Amino acid sequence: MHTIPYARLAAFYFAYFAFIGAFSPYFGLYLQSLGHSAAAIGVLLAAMQVMRLVAPTLWAGMADRSGRHAPLLRLALALVCVVAAALCFVSGFWPLLALMALLGFFTNAALPLFEAMTFAHLRDDIGRYGRLRVWGSAGFIATVSGAGAALDIWPISLLPWLLLAALAASLACAMAVPEVAAARERPAPAAVGPVLRRPEVIAFFLACFFMAVAHGPLYAFYSIHLTDHAYAKTLVGAMWSLGVIAEIAVFLAMPQLTRRFAVRALLAFSFACGVVRFLLIGWAVDSLALTLFAQLLHAATFGLYHATAVSYINRWFAGALRARGQAL
Repeated sequence: MHTIPYARLAAFYFAYFAFIGAFSPYFGLYLQSLGHSAAAIGVLLAAMQVMRLVAPTLWAGMADRSGRHAPLLRLALALVCVVAAALCFVSGFWPLLALMALLGFFTNAALPLFEAMTFAHLRDDIGRYGRLRVWGSAGFIATVSGAGAALDIWPISLLPWLLLAALAASLACAMAVPEVAAARERPAPAAVGPVLRRPEVIAFFLACFFMAVAHGPLYAFYSIHLTDHAYAKTLVGAMWSLGVIAEIAVFLAMPQLTRRFAVRALLAFSFACGVVRFLLIGWAVDSLALTLFAQLLHAATFGLYHATAVSYINRWFAGALRARGQAL
C-alpha cells in the first residue's frame, strides 16, 4: 500500500511559497530601491516570465521521458540557489537581467515538477491536493507578513538574502521527498500534440493566458501601487496576506465545492471575480474597505482558479504526459 509523505510534501510547499511570499510583493520595491525606473523594473520582472514560455516544458519533457522527476527538481533548485546568492551582490541593470532570466529558468522548472510528483503520490485526488497545497499558502503568509514588518525596520537590501534562505529550505525539503515507485519506471512514449489540438483544451489555455495577463501587472506593481497611495509596507504585507488567507479557505473547501458545483462553473466564476477585482484595484485604491474586498477576491482569482485549472490539466494530461501538462 502506498504511503503518502504528507509532511514532506507540505514542507516543500511551505518553503517554496515562502520564497514567493518574499519575492512577489517586495522584489519590485527592492529594484526601485536600487534606482531602477518603472520601465526597467517591468523588463527585469518580465525576464522571469519569458523563461516561463520555455523552461517548464523543457524540464518537464526531460522528466516525462525519463520517468524521474525528483533528480531534475533537486538540480533546478540547487542551481537557483546559486543564482539567488549572486543576486545579493548585483545591482546593475544588465547583470540583473541575466540573473532574473536564470532565476526564471530554474524556478519555473521547480513547481511543475513538484506538482507532478504530488499528484503521483495523491493518485489524482483534487480534494486532498487542496488540503496539501494550503501549506504553500501558509508559507506565503509567513514571509509576506513577516517581511513586510521587517522591511519597515531594516533596509530592503536584506531581501535577496531572505530569498536565498527560502530557496535553500526548498532544496532541503525536495531532497527529502521520494519519487513514487511506479514513476521510476521509464514510461511509454506519449505525444502531447493530439491533446493540445482538442477544442476544449485550446479554449482552456486561452483563458489561462488572459488570466496570466491580468495578474502580471498585479505581481509586478501592486506593492508599488499601494505604497504610492500612502500604504505602509506593513499594511502592504497585510494586504497580500489577506488574499492568501482567503485562498486558504478555498483550498480547504474544494472537496465540498466540487461536490456541489461543476468544475467548469467554478472556473468561470473565478474569471467573473477577476473582472470585479481588477476594477476595484484600479479605481478604488483610496478606499481601504474596497481594497480589502478586492484582496479577498484573490480567493477566486487565484485559489479557485488554480485548483480547478490543475484539475483540468490532471484530467487531460495523465500518465506520461503529467509533468508536461503541469508545465503548460
